[in-house]
Amino acid sequence: MTQPRREILEKLTPVLTKRWLSPDAWKIGVYERLDGYAALRKALDVHPDDLIQLIKDSGLRGRGGAGFPTGLKWGFIPQGDGKPHYLVINADEGEPGTCKDLPLMTYDPHSLIEGAIIASYAIRANRAFIYIRGEAVHAARRLRNAVEEAKAKGYLGTNILGSGFDLELIVHSGAGAYICGEETALLDSLEGFRGQPRLRPPFPAIAGLYASPTVVNNVGTIASVPYIVLGGPAWWKSMGTEKSSGPMIYSLSGRIANPGQYECGLGITLRELIEMAGGMKPGHNLKFWTPGGSSTPLLTAEHIDTPMDFEGVAAAGSILGTTAMQIFSDQDCPVYSTWRWLEFYHHESCGKCTPCREGNYWMVRTYRRILSGEGTLSDLDTLQDTADNIFGRSFCGLGDGAATPVVSTLKYFRQDYLDYIEGRTAPRLSAKALVGAH
Repeated sequence: MTQPRREILEKLTPVLTKRWLSPDAWKIGVYERLDGYAALRKALDVHPDDLIQLIKDSGLRGRGGAGFPTGLKWGFIPQGDGKPHYLVINADEGEPGTCKDLPLMTYDPHSLIEGAIIASYAIRANRAFIYIRGEAVHAARRLRNAVEEAKAKGYLGTNILGSGFDLELIVHSGAGAYICGEETALLDSLEGFRGQPRLRPPFPAIAGLYASPTVVNNVGTIASVPYIVLGGPAWWKSMGTEKSSGPMIYSLSGRIANPGQYECGLGITLRELIEMAGGMKPGHNLKFWTPGGSSTPLLTAEHIDTPMDFEGVAAAGSILGTTAMQIFSDQDCPVYSTWRWLEFYHHESCGKCTPCREGNYWMVRTYRRILSGEGTLSDLDTLQDTADNIFGRSFCGLGDGAATPVVSTLKYFRQDYLDYIEGRTAPRLSAKALVGAH
């Protein structure tokens, strides 16, 4: 393990993570002593439209993957329409490698609750929901307890802090379906239906939950709001880059000395993050990595100095996504890794659309053939063609996410595929994996 240089450690910007190591940080008393709910008091003295403009001025973009401007999304909600408005927080964190929202909800749940109250006030919503993944039992308990604490202190319920604003906040546990991380499938699940994506338009801002105007935001996005209200847009924009403002929690895992969460300004590079994490493990050299979870196109060691912001990663041919950076070395196989991811996407496909349902089915079987030593050169054409027919043709982004590692590994690591097909690499799977693969 290498010791990070001082100038590298100085790039850490603990904002959303600043309370995580405080004793009993999840309790409301500790939260209040550390500036908790001060932003709410400030926000309730401001007109909701001015709050929306404040978030626009900050340049805050969604932390859930797409990076859509948050203030712009809030501004889409029609006012004076006579319909109830809803805020829905997407806490269904289920993509392989993604793990930044779970510790935030576990160790600092009140920051999410305070952000939810401010956001609800801004969009004139009197009911908000946190949709959390069913397996996240401990985090859900912490959230529910924090909601009760907030109610007891007058931060939730009727006439919050004497402002005349009412809000009911509901923590809802899902059933563990990855598809419910897609915002419209999440809304269907929240309404009691099977979680499947909806046809858009209409978009949730017009017809979302219960066919009413709805804002759907990620945990990290909403938890950022109190800090922006307290610190102001200029302070927020002092971190990050011109077009990608603020700090971001980077989740590093894999072949590094110290895996974990590293909060830095947007625009830091993988080289700097790896040094911050103590370097690569002994005997391992970087080969490939995911910039934003398994659904983003893989990048290689040549991209180690790519700025980790929305524009920089896009210029390199990938997506910032959830900043779940899985680090693979020269001892890892990109073909095998892609197969493991595809098994996940095949299993989690909701089956609503043909490209994702059938495409993943056939790609999994093609990978099993290749990894069992039974692959042919035509299999590579089949994979490319199938991925091309999934990408952009699926009902939602799950299909695109499944296709991207296939396309990117064929682009950067075609020789690894040929080594299996032409017998230079020993099979990784047994003949049993071929059952049903022909």
